[in-house]
Amino acid sequence: MTDSTGHNGERSVQVVLDYLVRHLNSALRRPGMYGGEMGIRLYLDAVAFADSAEEACQEELEGLRTRKAFFSTGVSGAFKDLWSDTHEGSMASVYAEIAHRQGWLALDRTLTAAEYAMLRHSGETWCREDRHLSDVVTAFGEPSVLFGGTNPRYPKTLAYATDRRDDALVCFHLWNGLSPSPTSPTACLRTEPVLWAIRAGGTLFTDGFTFTPEGAARLSPGPDPTEPEINRGNTARSE
Repeated sequence: MTDSTGHNGERSVQVVLDYLVRHLNSALRRPGMYGGEMGIRLYLDAVAFADSAEEACQEELEGLRTRKAFFSTGVSGAFKDLWSDTHEGSMASVYAEIAHRQGWLALDRTLTAAEYAMLRHSGETWCREDRHLSDVVTAFGEPSVLFGGTNPRYPKTLAYATDRRDDALVCFHLWNGLSPSPTSPTACLRTEPVLWAIRAGGTLFTDGFTFTPEGAARLSPGPDPTEPEINRGNTARSE
């Protein structure tokens, strides 16, 4: 039981908050180990409660619906409508944006203002060609947050961020599929994941996407008729 000083035995409210924030960050990075989107939502709600930020968090979640980033099947549904084949790291990156704005996202690397500006301005040009995981890391360095496993063959999302909460995460969505070979059911189609899009900000969910040629070719043929129609983002223009 918590006493009037805000302590629960030897655990202060801050200790509880720090504990929940650590687990939220773990769930964002490895959603498959924490119950997927539902697990992230539960940790997000718990952190908001411990930080007395329930109202702000609820406004953020309502904003996902307004931006058409949340369907009846959650954020995962919005990605599924965009690309019929996606991975949990993409979904987690959207919730990470909320965590970043609220000051809960732990960054493994913090970009300088100059690095961030360069990244934002080079996105469209950079997406004119198909790219792979190694290309992203070579061009922009290690990410601020890695959503998905560390296996270099598996799909993942890399996010780059500054320490300014108002700066949108710049997310690189990378995909790889499993080989249909029955003799090697866990083998990937490619030696490393291919970049489908860079995503940053946007009034509506898909406004922030800039697609590579591969990512544009993978777009679903049309929206689910049971869900709100969404725009299809931007394809990098060739010279």
